[in-house]
Amino acid sequence: MARMKDIAIDLISYEQGELSARETLELFALLVKSGMAWTLQGSYGRTANELIHAGYLTREGGVTEFADSVLEEVAA
Repeated sequence: MARMKDIAIDLISYEQGELSARETLELFALLVKSGMAWTLQGSYGRTANELIHAGYLTREGGVTEFADSVLEEVAA
């Protein structure tokens, strides 16, 4: 599991709009997997829930194959 300091840095980077789409998905996957998405301020839980319902993340905190294919198309 990622260290809290690393997560804090990633959260700040996310808040400042500095993460790529892939990095954002991986951050939210970690937040869901660890349960932190549901204990941080409400916007994190809402965003995590939206990513799950859109099919980008699993309820267990994994990045889906659908998300990987979308990210590949965007990068191409």
